[in-house]
Amino acid sequence: MSETEGFLKRKNIVFSAQRYFIEALSYMALGLFSSLIIGTILNTIGGKLGITFFTDTIWPIAQAMTGPAIAVAVSYGLQSPPLVIFASVLTGAAGAELGGPVGAFLAAVFGAEFGKLVYKETKIDIIVTPATTIIVGVLVGKFVGPAVSTFMNEFGRMIIYATQLQPIPMGILISVLMGMALTLPISSAAIAIMLGLSGLAGGAATVGCSAQMIGFAVMSYRENGMSGLFAQGLGTSMLQMPNIIKNPRIWIPPTLTSAILGPLSTYIFKMENIPIGSGMGTSGFVGQFGTITAMEAIGRGGITLYLNILLLHFILPAVLTLLIAKFMRKRGWIKEGDLKLDL
Repeated sequence: MSETEGFLKRKNIVFSAQRYFIEALSYMALGLFSSLIIGTILNTIGGKLGITFFTDTIWPIAQAMTGPAIAVAVSYGLQSPPLVIFASVLTGAAGAELGGPVGAFLAAVFGAEFGKLVYKETKIDIIVTPATTIIVGVLVGKFVGPAVSTFMNEFGRMIIYATQLQPIPMGILISVLMGMALTLPISSAAIAIMLGLSGLAGGAATVGCSAQMIGFAVMSYRENGMSGLFAQGLGTSMLQMPNIIKNPRIWIPPTLTSAILGPLSTYIFKMENIPIGSGMGTSGFVGQFGTITAMEAIGRGGITLYLNILLLHFILPAVLTLLIAKFMRKRGWIKEGDLKLDL
């Protein structure tokens, strides 16, 4: 091991896709959930029930603190020391102001890694470490964040526009890919927010994610019971990744269900969502709250909306996945115990 490699190892800095695109993005999603997403839920509830404390006090603060929450979560996920984590509040605020959620993420990653480099390397660590974290993070947020954010937003607009032009093929594509992203150890929520995935594309993404979560929940009920039903149906289907590695065929039923329901969402029901909810599926009912917000904004609320949500996000994912899984079980492609979780 070279001197540089030894130094980086001592500082716990690992240049890998696993570290930045899986671990850091997953913690970004936790930061988003703890600020913007939970704020959205409370704002929706407040609007329905007339709770002004939720809508006028908590909601504006949740929006303003999204950048800092992202940065602190990412810095924590990168296993930064306390001084770096606390200084990341500033890098996240600057990154978000200059480049949105993408800017906050980039500012957090670079600020944290450079902060870790200098941590305990000087006798004035209490000054050098936070100063380095803040300066590097803000510089990246200022000069890199806006460009990357613009690219992600434009790419997201292309997806949204393509979905409007070709709702059936794009409905299939978005539903399947976003659903698989939710089950993989990456953050579909972070991806959706970075891309600004809304409208029909957001609706298809929600259906795809819901199909994975509800699908795995009901398909594995015989192995995991009620605890598995709630853990996957309202938590995450990512719990099944170890089993997917052992037998990839168990991924077919919920994924095929995503492909079926995606175009139903975009072409028949014309369901929409906002970026905050489009990558969450049924996790904490965030996808459903987002759908309500999006659909009511275009004048399509009421009982019909709630019935459509129930049908597309819960009933059809459960029924279709169970039918496909039953077919596969009869042929021995899925065996008893293949979906067992250690809960």
